[in-house]
This record gives sequence, C-alpha cells and structure tokens, in this order.
Amino acid sequence: MSRTAQNYEFQQWWNKQRHSFLDSSDDNPPSSSAAASSSSSSSSLAATTKGHHTRSARQLSWLWLLRFHKLTASVAWLTDSSISLLRTANRRISNHHRSPSAYSSSSRLNKIIRIFLILVLLLLFLELLAYRRGWHFTPPSVESAEALVERLYAKWLEIRADYLAPPLQYLANVCIVLFLIQSLDRAVLMLGCFWIKFRKLKPIPPVSYAAPDVEAAENYYPMVLVQIPMCNEREVYQQSIAAVCIQDWPRERMLVQVLDDSDDPDTQVLIKGEVQKWQQKGVQIVYRHRFVRTGYKAGNLRSAMSCDYLKDYEFVAIFDADFQPAPDFLKKTIPYFKGNDELGLVQTRWAFVNKDENLLTRLQNINLSFHFEVEQQVNGIFINFFGFNGTAGVWRIKALEDCGGWLDRTTVEDMDVAVRAHLSGWKFIYLNDVKCLCELPESYAAYKKQQHRWHSGPMQLFRLCFVDVLRSKLSVGKKANLILLFFLLRKLILPFYSFTLFCIILPLTMFLPEAELPAWVVCYVPGLMSILNILPAPRSFPFIVPYLLFENTMSVTKFNAMISGLFRLGSSYEWIVTKKLGRSSEADLIVLAEKESDPLVLESSGIHRSSSESGLDNLNKLEASKKTVKRKRNRLYRKELSLAFILLTAAARSLLTAQGIHFYFLLFQGISFLVVGLDLIGEQVS
Repeated sequence: MSRTAQNYEFQQWWNKQRHSFLDSSDDNPPSSSAAASSSSSSSSLAATTKGHHTRSARQLSWLWLLRFHKLTASVAWLTDSSISLLRTANRRISNHHRSPSAYSSSSRLNKIIRIFLILVLLLLFLELLAYRRGWHFTPPSVESAEALVERLYAKWLEIRADYLAPPLQYLANVCIVLFLIQSLDRAVLMLGCFWIKFRKLKPIPPVSYAAPDVEAAENYYPMVLVQIPMCNEREVYQQSIAAVCIQDWPRERMLVQVLDDSDDPDTQVLIKGEVQKWQQKGVQIVYRHRFVRTGYKAGNLRSAMSCDYLKDYEFVAIFDADFQPAPDFLKKTIPYFKGNDELGLVQTRWAFVNKDENLLTRLQNINLSFHFEVEQQVNGIFINFFGFNGTAGVWRIKALEDCGGWLDRTTVEDMDVAVRAHLSGWKFIYLNDVKCLCELPESYAAYKKQQHRWHSGPMQLFRLCFVDVLRSKLSVGKKANLILLFFLLRKLILPFYSFTLFCIILPLTMFLPEAELPAWVVCYVPGLMSILNILPAPRSFPFIVPYLLFENTMSVTKFNAMISGLFRLGSSYEWIVTKKLGRSSEADLIVLAEKESDPLVLESSGIHRSSSESGLDNLNKLEASKKTVKRKRNRLYRKELSLAFILLTAAARSLLTAQGIHFYFLLFQGISFLVVGLDLIGEQVS
C-alpha cells in the first residue's frame, strides 16, 4: 500500500512537470508517446509489477529529457552571452581611434609593460619547448647536455636560480612586509570603528537651531556663505542650486555664490538664468564667472573669497555641482562651531544616488563606504584630523585665512588646505550621521581620471609640505601619523605594493619558480582584507570577489598616478572635471516642484514661487540642450590589456607546475584586466 501511495505521489508530480515542459517547449514530443504516457498514468493504480517498471522507465526518460532541455537552454544563453561579449570586444578594437594626446602621461609605463609582455611570452615559449622535450621533469645540466638547445636551457636554469630568483624573492619579501603593515593598519582602523560603535562615540553639538525667536535671529544665526563651484555642469546645475537655495536658514543670514567656470556660452546662459530665477524668489544668490580661469577649482574658490562683501561672514559651506544637501544641513553642522573656537572644519558623509546603477558604481560604493565609515570617522574621533573631501563640508573662514587660503599648487586643493590648517593647530569634526547626496562616476573613463587626480595630487602635496610638517609645532605622534600613515602608507605604499606584488612579482614567480609567493599572500590575506573593507557596506557582500579583482586592476592606474605625482611626470598637474550624468535630476526637480506647491514648505523655507518659469520648465530646457551634446564612445585601455595578457600567460605557465590557487587567481585577475581594458565595465555609451 505504501508503495502504491508513493507511486501515486510521484505520478502527480511528474504530470505537473510534464505539462509545464510541454507548454514551454518549442518542439512538441510525438503525440503517440504523450498519449501512451497519459494512458499509462491514468491506470497506474491497477498496473502489474512488470507494467509498473515499464511506466517508471518512461517517466524517467521524460525527466531526463526535461533536464536536458533546461541544460540546453542554459548552454544557449551562455553561448549567446559569449558571442555578444566577443562582438562587443571586436567592435571596440575595430572602432578604436587613439587621439594624439592620449596616454601621454603614462607612455613610459605602457612601454615597460609591453616589454614585460614580450618577455613573458618568450619565457612561456621556452617552457613549452622544455615541457615537450621532458626537461621540465628532469632538468638537464650544462655538463650532460648534448644539443645546443638543451645546453642553452640548462644555462638558463643556472642563471635563473643564481642571479634572477634571489633579487625577485627579496623584492617579494619586501612587498609582503608592506602588505602586512597595510593590512594591520586596516585592521586597527576597523577595531577603532567597532569601538566607536560599541561606545556610541560621536560629536555632540553644544547648541541646536530648533525654533528661535525671530527677533533674536540676527544674533542667534551666524552669517553663512554657501559656495557652489562648477565648470560646464550642464547636467546637474539645477539640482545643486535648488538644494542649496531651500536651506532652512534665515535668508538674510545666508548668501549663495554660484562660481561658474564654464567655457561653454550656452551652459553659462542656463546657469545664469537659474540664478535669476531664485533671485526672483527672494534668495540671496549671486552669479560669478571668471574671465581668466587659472588655478582650476582652487583658483575659483580663492577668487570668490576675495570679494569685499564677505567680510561679515563667519562660515563657508562648499558643495560641488552634483551634491544635494538636505534642507537642514546647515542646522546640523553649524552648531558644532558654537563655543569651540579651535574647530576649523565640519565634514559630512557622502551618500550616493546611483550606487546601484551598474557594477562600477557598486564597487565604488564599497571603497567610499569604508573611507567615510571607517577612515574618516576613526581619524575624526581620535585625532581630530582627516583629509577634507573638497565638498559637503563647512569651514570657519578664519581657519582658511589663517592657513593661507586656497592654493592651486596641487590637484588636491582640498587635502592641501586641510593639511595646512592641521599644521596651524585647527581641529576637525566628522559627522557620519549627516549625509549629503551626490553622484558617482558611471563610466570607467570618468572614474579613471578621477582616481588619477586623487592619487597623483597627494604625492605632489607630500613633496611640498614634508619640510613644513617637520618644522611645525605638532606633537611627535601627530607628525608621525601625518607622514607615515596619512601620506606614506595610505597614499604611496598601498598602490606601490598592490601593483608590484600582484601584477609584476606574481607572474614572474611562475617563470622563476625558485622565487615564490605563499598561498596566504595570494588568496587568504587579500580575502580577509576584502571582507573587512566590505563590512561598512554589508549589502555588497555578493560583490566581494569582483571587488578584490577590481581593486587589483585599478592598482596600475593608482601606481602610475603616484609615480607621476611624486616625480612630476606627464600630465600629473592636469585638473579634469569628473563628468556627471545627472541621473537624479528629473526626480529631484519633480520633488522640488511638489514641495514648492506646498504652502507649508513655502512658509518654512521662505521661498516664493516665481511666475516666470518653474523647475520643470528648466528641466525641459535641460533635456533639449542634452540632445546637442556629441556622442561619446567607449575606449580601449592599452596598459590594462597588456597586463591582462601577461597574467593570462602566467596562468598558462602555472598549469605546467599544477599550482592550483595561483592559477585561478592569475586566470580571474587576467579576465578582470581584460574586461576593464575593453571598457566593458560601467556605463556603456556606444
């Protein structure tokens, strides 16, 4: 009885699976077989033992046919995806046009990598020849070698073991030590972050701006200047100006400066019109455009601070063009300055409106989440110093004047002014719970330029301020933190060992097996560090492997930027504005229009609706102007492609010695370089 019941339950399950398969299949099975199967299933309870075995065989055949159908569909999908990827790569290669000025800043490194690629290809050919002749298992000696080729290979083995492997092993050991020191620094920062969470440590403002008496507002609210530096920010200028103009702060106590460095006349007209619109609503906002655009962003800010009408202002808040502060931003930051005369800067956290846009933005979110949640917060709590992020922060104007103001001697003017203010004795506060919305670069080209500027600028600054740090009145501990940790370990050593260890030394050890990297260096410690880095963004855990591979891929860009900034090579002083796409413009303007129609918001923010044009009208103008922008194309990145072939060649060499974990790391890392080199990550624009 139990056997019959089990057979009946199986028959019900099989009928359901069979019907779903027949409905989804394009090629119907023979009708006679289906009829026979249906007939057999209807009389299953009265069948003999022999008939039962026959029907089970038919059922199993259909089950395997169903599984085969699913497997075929999966293989077809994988084949289509691979063909699409190959076609995209072929189109990128065939349509690639290199501009005359392209890659000028990294031509030296590119040539070195190409020479390295030729070398590893020759070494792979030599090892394949040795493997074919059996020399790989029984290496010949110079004395016993008979043929000339065998004698040359034996001599190569002697040179490899006596002269090449020892210095390579020494360099590998140095990089391993640096790797462990940097990993220890990351672990200490994470422990500091856990301690902050456990003890619930955070800055406490001495006052709050809730609802003061209107008559006492003049003495209660300090004078605040808000600056929005921008340059050809056609896509995002509206949302940034609107977000600043609706700040919940008395209009007579706040002045907005739109510092437009655009060289496009149409963009200038659009921004000027937006400023005039908010002027009609009663907001104190001015438009400034420089005729001599020197010094990039630092020159723009320095020029704006020289205005005579700013002498009564006490604080300045700075927002880049793609930043959208909440209406209570000033009320959450300004109170920390009250009664704290040593405080020079209040920095807030960035939050990203497009962090889930594509794989590139997801990986950026992991990095920046660690930077803000761990690095900035720990340094702010324990030593009252960190690098100013250039935006979403409030400065005491006296602190800026005391340290010399904005200088354009580096491409990281924000870090420059922060270091000089720290040397002058000013303290900083970081607010992790105050977030300012902004946009991440969605294309690899924009992200690569941004990272080059962020990693070449600190080396320029380190070279310029090293003597000033030694001569400053800071304590020995703060000097050591500034030189050893802030500059050397996190800005110089990190890109150096990351590129050298995983992109140069590891492939070479496949061809020089006398020098080796342990498996814990290749896999376990990087995996552990990736887990620590991803903890501040727990939703990104599924991307931990792509994150590890992508960080190693970006090491070539960061290494090249570090070297060019340290030795003033190529275009290390070129300041390129990170391209924004304005992904959140439409939604923000619609929300803003809804808020403007709310009388409660009108009353609280002091904004009067303009009869000339609304935010949605400007949005239509913006969309029309976007159509005139020339079409962009994806690019090829030669350094990344050369390194991809180097790593894949080393992976092929590792197969001969059956080095499992090294092979898989080299294989996947080479594929990662290949994907980035073909510009298949991030926004696809062509």
